[in-house]
Amino acid sequence: MKRKISFFLLSGLIFSGMVQAAPASRDFPVPQTVSVDMQKSIAAVNNSWKFNIKSAEEWFPLIDSSYRYGSHNAKVMADYFKVSIDEGYIGNVHTYTLTPPSIPDTHKDKVILFIHGGGYVLNPGIAGIDEGIMMAGIGGYKVVAVDYRMAPKYPYPAAIDDAFTVYKKLLKEYPSKNIGVFGSSTGGGMTLVLAMQARDNNVAMPGALAPCTPWTDLTKTGDTYFTNQHVDNSLVGYDGWIDDAARDYAQGNDLKDPYLSPVYGDVTGFPPTLLVSGTRDLFLSNTVRMQQKLNEAGIENNLIVYEGQSHCQFYLGLPPTAKELQDHYKNLTVFFDKHLGK
Repeated sequence: MKRKISFFLLSGLIFSGMVQAAPASRDFPVPQTVSVDMQKSIAAVNNSWKFNIKSAEEWFPLIDSSYRYGSHNAKVMADYFKVSIDEGYIGNVHTYTLTPPSIPDTHKDKVILFIHGGGYVLNPGIAGIDEGIMMAGIGGYKVVAVDYRMAPKYPYPAAIDDAFTVYKKLLKEYPSKNIGVFGSSTGGGMTLVLAMQARDNNVAMPGALAPCTPWTDLTKTGDTYFTNQHVDNSLVGYDGWIDDAARDYAQGNDLKDPYLSPVYGDVTGFPPTLLVSGTRDLFLSNTVRMQQKLNEAGIENNLIVYEGQSHCQFYLGLPPTAKELQDHYKNLTVFFDKHLGK
């Protein structure tokens, strides 16, 4: 069986044309419990996930592809939500400040720090800011998006150091309780790492964290790396470009180092945390194991698991009007409204 799709987005890459369906044993019906837009996204089949990257040079065509699609998509989203994009530097780190057309009075003294996904290798520059744009446009917050340095040119710990640098600079403008941090996938993992860095360096914690389907374990550990293989139609499986990205970012460091895989770290003192995943998400176990860690430490947290969704499917490839996309960023807004400034 073959299905023709117009496109499918995976971490900023476009896969076009005829694609082979997943094996019949893993070919589940599309749920009727989601919107028509989401049904189309769930019905798409991605068979182009299994890149095997054998050298650093092999990343660069993929990085370029992610940039071409992502930069176009960011401009379309910014146009739709009327969000202004101001490029600059904060503490020598390249950033984009995203400002909605109007900011509610209750948000004017607050800021959201956004950390993008892409396996520590994809979505450079403006290609990595689309989620930040949606948070600004739907949530009415000013958002600072970090264009952190990435592998293979800049391996661990360049990415987390850049995000932490920007956070510390924001502390000079905002009380820590007025700063929220969020990101998806790699950005979700980095959101959790940032809180660890703050605690470990005696820096004030952010007011709230929202790590969405976070990459909390760079090793192939956790139930849904296996049970959701070929069910998730975004990441599909760990044994492709994902394990290559983990290797090329970590550069020989222990993948269970908490600054690489925060599920193995200490979460003592964390602020309120909202975790998000989906029932078909390859990273569902990454997310629920992180919640277990937070629960054991007595940290206030909540977990939202979206119906039928694969990894990051709450925004990937959806039009800005899609119910699930709108609902997701409204959920984040309600969470930050509840906890920031408290």
